Amino acid sequence: MTPLDYEFLRKLLKERSGLDLSSDKQYLVESRLIPLARRRGLPGIAELVQKIRTGADALTSEVVEAMTTNETFFFRDKIPFDHLRQSVLPELVQARANRRSLRIWCAASSTGQEPYSIAMCIKEFAGLAGWRIEIIATDLSQEVLEKSKAGIYSQFEVQRGLPVQMLVKYFSQTGELWQLNADIRAMVQNRQLNLLQDFSHLGTFDVIFCRNVLIYFDQDTKISIFDRLARVLEPDGVLALGAAESVVGISDAFKPYPERRGLYRPNAARAPRPAVAAMAPALKAVAAGAR
Repeated sequence: MTPLDYEFLRKLLKERSGLDLSSDKQYLVESRLIPLARRRGLPGIAELVQKIRTGADALTSEVVEAMTTNETFFFRDKIPFDHLRQSVLPELVQARANRRSLRIWCAASSTGQEPYSIAMCIKEFAGLAGWRIEIIATDLSQEVLEKSKAGIYSQFEVQRGLPVQMLVKYFSQTGELWQLNADIRAMVQNRQLNLLQDFSHLGTFDVIFCRNVLIYFDQDTKISIFDRLARVLEPDGVLALGAAESVVGISDAFKPYPERRGLYRPNAARAPRPAVAAMAPALKAVAAGAR
């Protein structure tokens, strides 16, 4: 791959997905895109780039999907789900007693393990019996969303983080594969969404899981996303981030949830920002490209 090809791909990935590759990640691009080029009958990345330059939108989408990290597993990091069961859900049950409904958004949901982990937590929580629960799972990749919809996982995938009692209770086995029961799958709505673009049409939420995705974005893009997440989260709602992520030093849109590592609440004391001013340059670039 030539330096010019790499710079083209870096810019493309930044604009389309927010992925901010450093100058030393050429090996990563090659390892993921050379197999794609071969599947497409192209000799190498140079030819792949040339085809994209001619306006091959379908191929561009395949490149973005190939470069998007989809590492996930059930009850990943455990602590956020403990917080959900022990603190977040009890508080929300009390606060939403009159309306008896909850909306939860799992952004960057990948192949479904995280939203289904949330669904199983909801199912296990007795205080929510009879409530209307919406769990929206979104991801940039249509391919991983299709797997999420099917709810079918290998023996290796169900062994990663999933308690045995939940495997027995909520899955059925067919050969070497395990499928989530229909009632759990029905709790999750899978939708394709790019976090760089407007997501206000999703409505407002009581809980947002946006974990292990912001680490791939630059500072301006993180600020934009935090600002927009704050606008779709209820004033007493909760944002859950990944173990290596934080709002501290990046955005004043949220404040830490006391004694609950990785959880945040909207910061009511912050000065409101105009929606346009809060948009990151990367978001503007994507919006321009969509026209």
